[in-house]
Parts: sequence; structure tokens; C-alpha cells
Amino acid sequence: MTTNKFNRRTFLLRAFTSGSLLLLAGCERLSRSEWFPKVLDSAEKLTQATQHLIAPRQAMAQEFTEADLSPQFRSNGTSNPENPQYQALAANSFADYRLQVGGLVARPTAFSLTGLRSLPSRTQITRHDCVEGWSAIGKWKGTPLSVVLARVQPKPEARYVVFYCADPMDGQGTRYYESIDMDDAHHPQTILAYELNDQPLPVANGAPVRVRIERQLGYKMAKYIMGIRLVDSFANIGGGKGGYWEDQGYEWYAGI
Repeated sequence: MTTNKFNRRTFLLRAFTSGSLLLLAGCERLSRSEWFPKVLDSAEKLTQATQHLIAPRQAMAQEFTEADLSPQFRSNGTSNPENPQYQALAANSFADYRLQVGGLVARPTAFSLTGLRSLPSRTQITRHDCVEGWSAIGKWKGTPLSVVLARVQPKPEARYVVFYCADPMDGQGTRYYESIDMDDAHHPQTILAYELNDQPLPVANGAPVRVRIERQLGYKMAKYIMGIRLVDSFANIGGGKGGYWEDQGYEWYAGI
């Protein structure tokens, strides 16, 4: 199923990365530059409008075959959170892990890893496109986020799903977080992944659970998810932009 065709996804990714500096520099280094946040801010509306023009929000990202799997699936961002709580969970193979789902929901619920595995699942082979310029194809299995949302029953005023993560981002207690809107939350390919290539999700790739949002760039796909909260606004969350990197100047909508 691989192809050399210059498709929509490739075009948008290349337009987004646009140049050797993006291919060579890491996310943190870029965020400290003066020009990169401005580029991302101005590109967001164009990216979102272009994607909506070409395909509806529920269009599926390309899926591949096992013959297309990358020899190695790289770790983006944190590879092993320096977080005592997380390390204790990992040491016990995440037997005590609980995914807290709350906020604007009728039935706040804590899901164990075993509980998530007992829910309906989806397996998909997709390509991960990182803003740093690399891509990899992996086989993911997990619970569709829509299934979890159906269990907790979102309230009508809920507009966004916020993912709270275990990985600390500085020495001041700031932890990674991300968010998506309800359209992406209900997309069939948006899953809470607990397996990669038929194996339990490795720590380097976000164990025990990471989100896969297959029509967005890699930094949107939060790893080490400890909690999910439904909200109507980002005003009182982090820097108010909807995500850790967004607070540094990255675009909130990173569709490709």
C-alpha cells in the first residue's frame, strides 16, 4: 500500500515543516526562537482551512499494511518521565494505573488498564508525522476515545477534551498536556492506544496509554496520559492555549 504519490498529507506536512531548519531542529529549540512561533501562529488558520477544503473532519487518515511498518518507531519528546508517581506505576507494570476521566461529564469514571482493554478496541496501521521532520509507520491498538466518552456521558457544554500527562517539562512542576475538540475526539481513528506493533506500549512511546489522533501532527498525540477532562474553555488551563507547546507558540490545530 506504500506509494510515491505526492498526496495531500505529504504536501501539508512539507508545507508545515518548510525548510531545513525544521528538519534539523527539535521542538524545544524551535519554540525558543523568535520566528517559529510566529510562523506557527500565522499558519494555523491556513492549515485548518486547507484541510477542511480538501476533506471533511471525519475523513480517514491513510492506513497501511504490516509490510509497511517502520523497522523502529522513534520516541518523540520524553522517553521516560522523571516522575516518582509514574516510575512507581511502571515498576508494577501499571497494575495500579487508573485513568481519571472527568470534568463536564455526567459520570466521572476511573479506568484501569485492564478495564480499558476490556472495552471495544480498534487496530490501525498509520504514519506518525513529527514537526521535527521525521515520520514512522506503526501498528496501534487501543480503545476508541468515543467509547470512553460514551461511558462518561459528556455534558452539552463540553467543547474540548484535555489530556493530562505524567511527563514533567521543567523544574517547576509543569507537566505536558494537550487537547482536541469534540469532532476529533469522536473521530474513528482517535484511540487511547495501549499497544504498539502487537506489544504492550513501550515506556519510550508513552506507556501505559497515549492518544492517537491520526490526522494531526505528533505533538498533539499526548503520551503517558494520567487523566482526561472535558471542558468548555482553556482559560484556566496552563497558558490558556490548549497545550504545552501551544503555550510556547505552536498552533493548536495541527491537522495534516
